[in-house]
Amino acid sequence: MYRALREATFTAARRELNFAARGAFRIVHISIQHTHVHLLVEADDKVALSRGMQGFQISAAKHINRAYSRRAGLVRRRRGAVFPDRFHQEIITTPRQARNALAYVLNNWRKHREDRSSDPRWNVDPYSTGVLFDGWKPHAERALMWRWRDTYDPLVVYRPHTWLLREGWRRHGLLAFDEVPGATRRRATSRATPAE
Repeated sequence: MYRALREATFTAARRELNFAARGAFRIVHISIQHTHVHLLVEADDKVALSRGMQGFQISAAKHINRAYSRRAGLVRRRRGAVFPDRFHQEIITTPRQARNALAYVLNNWRKHREDRSSDPRWNVDPYSTGVLFDGWKPHAERALMWRWRDTYDPLVVYRPHTWLLREGWRRHGLLAFDEVPGATRRRATSRATPAE
């Protein structure tokens, strides 16, 4: 499913290159959870947002259905909707909102406790764009942030163009690896500690 959604990010990026004149839509961050997907996007207007999300969902559905059919050994390829309802949108207008959105998307795996079953050497969700994010507190002074496995293929996203997602969010502090979205305080760094 990761590869299928990765292909959908490729499709969305290619569409942006070809159709930016009709209204830009850029996926800036993505987080793939067990039962849902979070996207942080930039769009020029409501039409560009709607068109971009529809294109992403159609591409993702095609790739997911193809992957599912192969894995299940189906003779006829599975077809139909993968996303049962419309996307939820929240317009980000302040630096604090931008920081909270980044923390929510990039650390959402901790909220759902999916970090418990992952390789303990990964500080960030391997099914997100966290590895491409340059705002992690522990890496603030490093020239090179990560060296990932040769088998890891990162998701395809754009660097943010808006001030809020480029630098404005930094007014409220860099992100910590162990932040749990929605928690009243940060969880201890020990992986054995239950989430709050």
